[in-house]
Amino acid sequence: MEFSGHLPPDAPDPSIESEARVRSLRFPVFELRPQRTLTRVPIAGFMESTGAAGLEEVSTSFSYTLWRYPDDHADPRNEVELDEATRRSLEEEPPWERPAWLIEQVKMFRYPMLWEAIRTSWHASPDPERSSLSEQLVAHTNHILRNQFREELCLSPDPRFDADEAWEATTTAVSHASLDVDGEDHPALQIDTDPFVYSIGFRVDEQVVCTMVIPRDALPVVDLAVTCFAPRPQTPARTDSSDG
Repeated sequence: MEFSGHLPPDAPDPSIESEARVRSLRFPVFELRPQRTLTRVPIAGFMESTGAAGLEEVSTSFSYTLWRYPDDHADPRNEVELDEATRRSLEEEPPWERPAWLIEQVKMFRYPMLWEAIRTSWHASPDPERSSLSEQLVAHTNHILRNQFREELCLSPDPRFDADEAWEATTTAVSHASLDVDGEDHPALQIDTDPFVYSIGFRVDEQVVCTMVIPRDALPVVDLAVTCFAPRPQTPARTDSSDG
């Protein structure tokens, strides 16, 4: 039986194209150092900006599933609190066959996500102000706050009605720090004044910066270290208590 409007079971896994696109970028891309408490979401985020001279800016970002109890991914304590309607929609099996990769993606909605936690941005002709590390760090911070902490910030459900900007981070909050980059301390800038997130970033080269924004409640279980991106197979979540 066929069901219109639904992906066939042999639909291609979009993570394959996403990984290929990241590999094709002509600048170094960074990710959080692999660690037991994080699983990188296999589909990256992309943003491009073009102008009269062609491509002006490219950004790519990685999100992560967070495991507070990494010994057993099936431990119920790893799950986020869901309302009954959402939980039912995740548990119910549709009457059509789904691709295996889609089934795995749906399972991940049960767990907390560090959305667009790390971003690498390239600028063709860096502007001393807009593309500075401090400005990019502020922009990434406000992007996460605006999209992930609307309720905590008492913002309208509709972003079009955002009027009060008092919650936004500014460059006055930026201070010096250091960050572990590929195993070595690297000069960095941080924003350590926001009550909901901690932000840190570093300049990779003249055209590239890397920024990271992590919810404060995740900081105790996340190693704030980065490494140059190396594509690797994504393994499904473990359902036993082994480390293997």
